[in-house]
Amino acid sequence: MTTTNEIADKIAAAHGLTKVQGKAIVEAVIASIASAAVAGNETSLPGFGKFKVKATPEREARNPATGATIKVAAAKKLTFQPAKALKDALNK
Repeated sequence: MTTTNEIADKIAAAHGLTKVQGKAIVEAVIASIASAAVAGNETSLPGFGKFKVKATPEREARNPATGATIKVAAAKKLTFQPAKALKDALNK
């Protein structure tokens, strides 16, 4: 697993920045993606992929312990669709 600190360290090393500056950049990118998602907008990173907000409708489900039917409320979720270049790189 790669953490935000590891990503920040790589950015800092590649661009001659401090680790604190690298972490600030990574956090700013993540905050920008999150704020776009909250607003319902799509974020596209060419060569990497797209982050989209998807609405899931209300549905019925079963409690596995009791077998009782329950309603699961409608919700929004953030999905990621990788770009073709990323898919190709993963499947080499």
